Amino acid sequence: MTKSRSGLFTPDNDVVLGRQICFFAAFLLPIAKFLEAPSLLAKYAAGDLLVPAALHFLLQAGVLTALLFVVSKSEKTLCQRLEERLGRWAVILYLVYAAYYLFHAILPLLDLEKYVYAAFFDTAPTTFSFGFFFVLTAFVCSKGLKSVGRCADLCLFLFVLPFVALLLMTVFQADFTRLLPIFGTKFGDTVYAFNVTTPHFSDAILLLPLLANYRYKKGDAPKILAGYSVGAVCTFLFLATFYAVYSSIAPREHYAFSKIAQYFPALSVVGRIDLIFVYLLSVVLFFYTCMPLQYAVDLVCRLSRTQRRTIFAAALSVGGFIFTLFCNKYYDRFYALFSGKLWFVFWIFADAIPLLFLLLLRKKARKKENENV
Repeated sequence: MTKSRSGLFTPDNDVVLGRQICFFAAFLLPIAKFLEAPSLLAKYAAGDLLVPAALHFLLQAGVLTALLFVVSKSEKTLCQRLEERLGRWAVILYLVYAAYYLFHAILPLLDLEKYVYAAFFDTAPTTFSFGFFFVLTAFVCSKGLKSVGRCADLCLFLFVLPFVALLLMTVFQADFTRLLPIFGTKFGDTVYAFNVTTPHFSDAILLLPLLANYRYKKGDAPKILAGYSVGAVCTFLFLATFYAVYSSIAPREHYAFSKIAQYFPALSVVGRIDLIFVYLLSVVLFFYTCMPLQYAVDLVCRLSRTQRRTIFAAALSVGGFIFTLFCNKYYDRFYALFSGKLWFVFWIFADAIPLLFLLLLRKKARKKENENV
């Protein structure tokens, strides 16, 4: 554990690997787009639902490329460089992003709670059925960022097989001509679909803590961008297949990946074997939902100059459980607020502010010029 010039602690043992960031981008990030995003895109963009999704991926790929460019210009981690350059101002940055990650976690938590009750329970669940998730959250958040890398390694196996299986079970019932004509939706509707789905596509900010805590190696940037491209392709395939199956009723089909294969002919003979694959993807979804909470705990630990995460993890898990328990009845209001009015918050904190890290390079360049003079 080292101490930077600002007095903040930068844990050396939390450095993650480029391979793990690549797997995170390819196999963890897409899962968030398989619940509510398909129905929202279908509602506002209809058969052109791939267009706003493509705009999101282009934007996020641009932000990710800029972050990788910054990370690649130093042997130090981005966290160490920020603490050296910003000094005590790094405290404010960490506080702001700890609050942002808690904000970011609200919709995934509410989505997961609704999804679990809809997909896993045939009868009415008890009030505390969802509490087990917060036991898992407390455990995951008590670990360092290295555990995020291990989760990413594990998700390589948990994501690929069920994703391919569900698509294969679905593709023969899909009519892809329903996606035609391309650009048949009004431009204003496409832009609105882009806006309201912003909370589901803010990807680069979820990669930022991993990028900020690893030491760049030559050739890592193309691999990470390739991993993100794999996740984008998986999302496009899923969205296209989903709309090709459900078409005009797609806006009413929530929790898309739990329903996409339900018309597979063999299910009438062998039963809902598709649920096996749905459950495996659900594990990936659990990991994804824990990530913003884990980032918030990590930032608070940095500010408190400790690696004892257990107390913070337990407190956050209890708070998350209480929030979900009492706020799940306001699910529609939260969605209307986040998607209809607060989408700009994601643009500011997930896209615009991370791009300001490019100023680190300019400051470094000026320093070199002064030394040469």
